[in-house]
Amino acid sequence: MPQVDELRDLDEQLTLGEPWNTVVWDDPINLMTYVAWVFRSYFGFSRARAEELMLQVHNNGRATVATGTREEMERHVVAMHGYGLMASLTRSDR
Repeated sequence: MPQVDELRDLDEQLTLGEPWNTVVWDDPINLMTYVAWVFRSYFGFSRARAEELMLQVHNNGRATVATGTREEMERHVVAMHGYGLMASLTRSDR
């Protein structure tokens, strides 16, 4: 049976890794209100945060909406595609 310290070390090794981002891109199709609604509905952002991110998408052409493990961010990208938004996965600078 592994000792507690060995299990803790294993857990730390499994959770460490470089973070990834889910990036949503501007497109000529979706309304800004819809994009904000998606952010509120899917990510659970407040109205203010969803509108802030939506304006980043609109004004800057893109916004990083989530950061985490690669697998998590891949799920978010697929979900954004399901909502009809253009999204991609990028490595985080953190």
